[in-house]
Amino acid sequence: MVGLAKTHLESMGRRDFVAGAALIDGRWLEGDKRDVVIDPATGDAIAEVARCGAADMNLAIDAAERSFARWRNLLPERRGAVLRSWASLMLAHSEELAVLVTSEQGKPLAEARCEIAYGAGFLQWFAAEGERAYGETIPSHKQGSILQVRMQPIGVAAAITPWNFPVAMIARKAGAAMAAGCPVIVKPAPETPLSALALARLAEEAGVPRGVFQVLVGDSIELSAPLLRDTRVRALSFTGSTEVGRLLLEGAARTVKKVSLELGGHAPFIIFDDVDLGKAVKGAMDAKFATSGQDCLAANRIYVQRGIYDAFVETFAAAVVRLNVGHGLEAGTDIGPMTKLSVAEKCRAHISDAAAKGARIISASQDQGFGPNFIVPTLLSDVTDDMLISSEETFGPVAAVLPFDSEEEVLARANSSEMGLAAYVYTNSLRRALRLSEGIEYGMVGINTASFTGPPIPFGGWKQSGLGREGSRHGIQEYMELKYVCFGDVA
Repeated sequence: MVGLAKTHLESMGRRDFVAGAALIDGRWLEGDKRDVVIDPATGDAIAEVARCGAADMNLAIDAAERSFARWRNLLPERRGAVLRSWASLMLAHSEELAVLVTSEQGKPLAEARCEIAYGAGFLQWFAAEGERAYGETIPSHKQGSILQVRMQPIGVAAAITPWNFPVAMIARKAGAAMAAGCPVIVKPAPETPLSALALARLAEEAGVPRGVFQVLVGDSIELSAPLLRDTRVRALSFTGSTEVGRLLLEGAARTVKKVSLELGGHAPFIIFDDVDLGKAVKGAMDAKFATSGQDCLAANRIYVQRGIYDAFVETFAAAVVRLNVGHGLEAGTDIGPMTKLSVAEKCRAHISDAAAKGARIISASQDQGFGPNFIVPTLLSDVTDDMLISSEETFGPVAAVLPFDSEEEVLARANSSEMGLAAYVYTNSLRRALRLSEGIEYGMVGINTASFTGPPIPFGGWKQSGLGREGSRHGIQEYMELKYVCFGDVA
């Protein structure tokens, strides 16, 4: 496993994908300072990238402002053609991009390939959606007047993206903003800068004009400060923790920016005793262990009605112990490393707390030892509401199973969290499904499915899981302003 990521990167045909420059105003800058990118599976250094500072960010904002008028004045179909070209290049280089994602993030290569296709899909979707950013005509309440509503691009947009989906989250944000007519400055997570820089290389090849898509890597606080205080940055989109989201929202309030936040999750996965056990187990496996559990949509509390509770735990445990742990670039890997040591430590803390309070622990048996970032897939059964894992997002391959008796009880327990991103309900009763989908306080609900995301859907949460939506026709509106125009005296 040692050196596996570095070997793959060195063998890549696109050597410029791992070159560590920043893209500012159409120029690739090496910078005086460098940051090291680490393979989370081995701890090996796999690349170096330019560390940008506040002065670099100010240059990027200047360049974005200069590019705005030119980009917004292109016909939507021309902007769309550039986005489609970018998506095509992503798909043409999907294997190289997937290797980059796995090397710096850790997820299994098969999942990384899916992420590239998923990200390209957002560029394709918004390429078309930019041509459908319709306004409206209002029946006039004033004699002789014509009333119009127009949708216009808001201006320079900033995107601060996470490490768990380092390609898809950039494509989802940048695709919407650029289709709307806005230039975008991307500040990727420091753990996963190579994916963002590779996307910038492809954006150049696709014909994205200078200043319209820029990528700067560096200290999050130092680079965020100019974005927050500069009035020319009109929109800010962030995906990450609720704690950081609150700080960004507070900072953005000083210049009254339009803010969209996709924050933490703590998803309930509710299984009633009228469902097929096999389908419920498969759904729970998919919802819990994708991206090695490092997913804001991951099922964090699996509630199982008492009538099938024991059977579910037995079948679910058998599936959990079959998961293979290893480097994401190794064939057959289901669970890769946690991208950050702090995530692995939180998983261990949740397991220890649950064990101390009476939970039963079932873990996959692995012959091979792994590094500190690895967490063996673990099932915690007989979990109670006073355990940490019942109130905090784990963000790793630790599944908590809790029994329940009635619909009313489980709805109240599911809604007790201040998080409200995604929820899952498995039942064969249509009436129950309708009741639960109405009463559950989450922005997205999957009924008898663990797969419901994609470009056409409005991705986002309630309560402290965020503001605004990404994807769908609602996503492009995060980067547009509504303008009302009254034409008087036209009779």
